[in-house]
Amino acid sequence: MIASLKGKLESLGGDWAVVNVGGIGFQVFMPTTTLSELGSVGGDIKLYTHLHLRADNITLYGFASTGELELFKTLINVSGLGPRMALVMLSAMDIEQLVMAIASGNAELLTGIPGIGKKMASRLVLELKDKIGTGLVSAPVAELAQENADVLAALTTLGYSASEATRALASLPRGQKLNLEDRVKLALAYFGSQ
Repeated sequence: MIASLKGKLESLGGDWAVVNVGGIGFQVFMPTTTLSELGSVGGDIKLYTHLHLRADNITLYGFASTGELELFKTLINVSGLGPRMALVMLSAMDIEQLVMAIASGNAELLTGIPGIGKKMASRLVLELKDKIGTGLVSAPVAELAQENADVLAALTTLGYSASEATRALASLPRGQKLNLEDRVKLALAYFGSQ
Protein backbone atom coordinates (compact mmCIF):
# COMPACT_ATOMS: atom_id res chain seq x y z
CA MET A 1 0.00 0.00 0.00
CA ILE A 2 1.25 3.47 -0.86
CA ALA A 3 0.07 5.69 2.02
CA SER A 4 1.73 8.96 1.00
CA LEU A 5 4.08 10.50 -1.54
CA LYS A 6 6.64 13.23 -1.01
CA GLY A 7 8.52 14.51 -4.02
CA LYS A 8 8.70 17.06 -6.81
CA LEU A 9 5.71 18.09 -8.87
CA GLU A 10 6.64 17.06 -12.41
CA SER A 11 3.48 17.92 -14.38
CA LEU A 12 -0.20 18.76 -14.01
CA GLY A 13 -3.33 17.65 -15.88
CA GLY A 14 -7.05 18.35 -15.51
CA ASP A 15 -7.58 15.90 -12.64
CA TRP A 16 -4.08 14.50 -12.08
CA ALA A 17 -0.48 15.34 -11.35
CA VAL A 18 2.78 13.46 -11.78
CA VAL A 19 4.89 13.36 -8.62
CA ASN A 20 8.55 12.38 -9.02
CA VAL A 21 9.74 10.38 -6.02
CA GLY A 22 13.35 9.26 -6.28
CA GLY A 23 13.32 9.23 -10.07
CA ILE A 24 9.97 7.42 -10.40
CA GLY A 25 6.99 9.43 -11.66
CA PHE A 26 3.66 8.54 -10.05
CA GLN A 27 0.50 9.71 -11.80
CA VAL A 28 -1.90 10.66 -9.02
CA PHE A 29 -5.57 11.55 -9.58
CA MET A 30 -7.01 14.11 -7.18
CA PRO A 31 -9.86 16.54 -6.57
CA THR A 32 -9.53 20.03 -8.04
CA THR A 33 -9.25 21.47 -4.52
CA THR A 34 -6.03 19.51 -3.97
CA LEU A 35 -4.72 20.32 -7.46
CA SER A 36 -5.14 24.03 -6.80
CA GLU A 37 -2.99 23.77 -3.64
CA LEU A 38 0.00 22.02 -5.26
CA GLY A 39 1.89 25.09 -6.37
CA SER A 40 4.12 25.29 -9.42
CA VAL A 41 5.84 22.53 -11.36
CA GLY A 42 9.22 21.70 -9.84
CA GLY A 43 8.11 22.42 -6.27
CA ASP A 44 8.14 19.93 -3.40
CA ILE A 45 4.79 18.44 -2.44
CA LYS A 46 3.35 15.84 -0.09
CA LEU A 47 0.14 13.91 -0.76
CA TYR A 48 -1.82 11.39 1.29
CA THR A 49 -2.74 8.59 -1.07
CA HIS A 50 -5.09 5.69 -1.68
CA LEU A 51 -4.08 2.89 -4.03
CA HIS A 52 -7.18 1.53 -5.77
CA LEU A 53 -6.87 -1.95 -7.27
CA ARG A 54 -9.18 -3.45 -9.85
CA ALA A 55 -8.70 -6.48 -12.07
CA ASP A 56 -7.93 -4.28 -15.07
CA ASN A 57 -6.52 -1.13 -13.45
CA ILE A 58 -4.30 0.17 -10.64
CA THR A 59 -4.91 3.84 -9.83
CA LEU A 60 -3.39 6.14 -7.24
CA TYR A 61 -5.54 8.90 -5.71
CA GLY A 62 -4.01 11.78 -3.75
CA PHE A 63 -5.23 14.33 -1.23
CA ALA A 64 -3.85 17.39 0.55
CA SER A 65 -5.15 16.31 3.97
CA THR A 66 -5.93 13.14 5.86
CA GLY A 67 -9.51 14.42 6.27
CA GLU A 68 -10.03 14.42 2.49
CA LEU A 69 -8.49 10.95 2.24
CA GLU A 70 -10.70 9.63 5.04
CA LEU A 71 -13.85 11.02 3.43
CA PHE A 72 -12.81 9.62 0.01
CA LYS A 73 -12.40 6.13 1.51
CA THR A 74 -15.81 6.46 3.17
CA LEU A 75 -17.47 7.55 -0.08
CA ILE A 76 -16.06 4.72 -2.21
CA ASN A 77 -17.54 2.18 0.21
CA VAL A 78 -21.05 3.26 -0.85
CA SER A 79 -22.42 0.72 -3.30
CA GLY A 80 -22.51 2.09 -6.84
CA LEU A 81 -20.14 5.00 -6.12
CA GLY A 82 -16.68 4.63 -7.61
CA PRO A 83 -13.48 6.56 -6.98
CA ARG A 84 -13.97 8.89 -9.97
CA MET A 85 -17.38 10.00 -8.70
CA ALA A 86 -15.95 10.43 -5.18
CA LEU A 87 -13.34 12.79 -6.69
CA VAL A 88 -16.10 14.73 -8.44
CA MET A 89 -17.90 15.07 -5.10
CA LEU A 90 -14.76 16.28 -3.31
CA SER A 91 -14.13 18.75 -6.15
CA ALA A 92 -17.68 20.12 -6.05
CA MET A 93 -17.87 20.65 -2.27
CA ASP A 94 -15.36 21.04 0.51
CA ILE A 95 -15.23 18.38 3.23
CA GLU A 96 -17.32 20.39 5.66
CA GLN A 97 -20.14 20.98 3.17
CA LEU A 98 -20.19 17.36 2.03
CA VAL A 99 -20.25 15.97 5.56
CA MET A 100 -22.90 18.51 6.53
CA ALA A 101 -25.13 17.54 3.60
CA ILE A 102 -24.87 13.85 4.49
CA ALA A 103 -25.16 14.31 8.28
CA SER A 104 -28.24 16.51 7.91
CA GLY A 105 -29.84 14.12 5.40
CA ASN A 106 -29.91 16.82 2.74
CA ALA A 107 -30.14 14.72 -0.44
CA GLU A 108 -31.28 17.79 -2.42
CA LEU A 109 -27.93 19.49 -1.82
CA LEU A 110 -26.08 16.36 -2.99
CA THR A 111 -28.04 16.28 -6.26
CA GLY A 112 -26.39 19.61 -7.13
CA ILE A 113 -23.16 17.68 -7.73
CA PRO A 114 -22.74 16.69 -11.40
CA GLY A 115 -23.45 12.98 -11.84
CA ILE A 116 -25.32 12.54 -8.54
CA GLY A 117 -29.01 11.88 -9.07
CA LYS A 118 -31.79 11.57 -6.51
CA LYS A 119 -31.29 7.84 -6.15
CA MET A 120 -27.55 8.07 -5.45
CA ALA A 121 -28.02 11.05 -3.13
CA SER A 122 -30.57 9.09 -1.09
CA ARG A 123 -28.24 6.08 -0.99
CA LEU A 124 -25.36 8.28 0.24
CA VAL A 125 -27.49 9.69 3.05
CA LEU A 126 -28.89 6.28 3.97
CA GLU A 127 -25.52 4.48 4.04
CA LEU A 128 -23.36 7.25 5.53
CA LYS A 129 -25.50 9.32 7.88
CA ASP A 130 -24.98 7.01 10.86
CA LYS A 131 -21.31 6.36 10.03
CA ILE A 132 -20.57 10.08 10.00
CA GLY A 133 -22.50 10.53 13.22
CA THR A 134 -20.59 7.73 14.99
CA GLY A 135 -17.17 9.17 14.23
CA LEU A 136 -16.09 7.39 11.05
CA VAL A 137 -15.33 10.85 9.73
CA SER A 138 -13.09 12.94 11.99
CA ALA A 139 -14.86 14.32 15.06
CA PRO A 140 -14.09 18.05 14.50
CA VAL A 141 -15.51 17.90 10.96
CA ALA A 142 -18.59 15.99 12.16
CA GLU A 143 -19.17 18.48 15.01
CA LEU A 144 -18.84 21.41 12.63
CA ALA A 145 -21.19 19.66 10.23
CA GLN A 146 -23.79 19.28 13.00
CA GLU A 147 -23.52 22.98 13.91
CA ASN A 148 -24.01 23.94 10.28
CA ALA A 149 -26.80 21.38 9.85
CA ASP A 150 -28.77 23.26 12.51
CA VAL A 151 -28.23 26.57 10.69
CA LEU A 152 -29.13 24.92 7.37
CA ALA A 153 -32.33 23.52 8.89
CA ALA A 154 -33.27 26.95 10.26
CA LEU A 155 -32.70 28.65 6.90
CA THR A 156 -34.62 26.05 4.90
CA THR A 157 -37.47 26.30 7.40
CA LEU A 158 -37.53 30.04 6.69
CA GLY A 159 -38.04 29.27 2.99
CA TYR A 160 -34.53 29.44 1.53
CA SER A 161 -33.46 26.68 -0.85
CA ALA A 162 -30.71 24.27 0.18
CA SER A 163 -28.26 25.82 -2.29
CA GLU A 164 -29.02 29.35 -1.03
CA ALA A 165 -28.59 28.19 2.56
CA THR A 166 -25.26 26.53 1.69
CA ARG A 167 -23.96 29.74 0.12
CA ALA A 168 -24.93 31.62 3.28
CA LEU A 169 -23.14 29.01 5.40
CA ALA A 170 -20.00 29.43 3.33
CA SER A 171 -20.03 33.15 4.15
CA LEU A 172 -19.95 32.56 7.93
CA PRO A 173 -16.68 33.45 9.67
CA ARG A 174 -14.49 30.44 10.41
CA GLY A 175 -12.76 29.76 13.69
CA GLN A 176 -15.19 31.78 15.81
CA LYS A 177 -17.31 30.15 18.49
CA LEU A 178 -20.82 31.43 17.79
CA ASN A 179 -24.07 30.10 19.15
CA LEU A 180 -26.84 28.95 16.84
CA GLU A 181 -28.77 32.23 17.07
CA ASP A 182 -25.71 34.30 16.07
CA ARG A 183 -24.90 31.94 13.19
CA VAL A 184 -28.45 32.20 11.84
CA LYS A 185 -28.36 36.02 12.17
CA LEU A 186 -25.09 36.19 10.23
CA ALA A 187 -26.48 33.88 7.56
CA LEU A 188 -29.57 36.08 7.24
CA ALA A 189 -27.31 39.15 7.02
CA TYR A 190 -25.64 37.47 4.03
CA PHE A 191 -29.03 37.40 2.25
CA GLY A 192 -29.59 41.04 3.17
CA SER A 193 -26.29 42.02 1.54
CA GLN A 194 -27.14 40.30 -1.77
